[in-house]
Amino acid sequence: MGHQKLTLSGSGASSNDFDTTNLSFDVGYGYFFNQNLEGVIRQSLNIIDQPGDNAYNASTRIGVDYNINLRNLHPFFGATVGYLYGDGVKESFIAGPEGGVKIFLSDSAFMIAAVGYDFIFEDADDANDAFDDGVYNYRLGFGYRW
Repeated sequence: MGHQKLTLSGSGASSNDFDTTNLSFDVGYGYFFNQNLEGVIRQSLNIIDQPGDNAYNASTRIGVDYNINLRNLHPFFGATVGYLYGDGVKESFIAGPEGGVKIFLSDSAFMIAAVGYDFIFEDADDANDAFDDGVYNYRLGFGYRW
């Protein structure tokens, strides 16, 4: 397997009458320093379409993941840190642990399912207190490793 990977993920939700919709897109790039240790950079975009108002917010993150290679299954765990910005959010730093699994469909193509726990803080002094008020995020997508 190669040393680089690209992932594309997305999700969405709509109210029962489809007048409010939330779409989320995520693109990530990973570089493997060795068989297990991976550096990642990820860009996320959230679009909220509701009556009378539309908004967006985004986050840019860097992090590191440790991958466990079990044939076609590659569970991983790690952490990311980044910045949250856009409409309807207070611009802040964001950090937290993440984990998931890559299921290889071929030598290079895979599906990815991941969950993270994000806490938001303005500076290092806030980080300790903010951890208890975090939110979970979920990703489901596809990737390619070369």
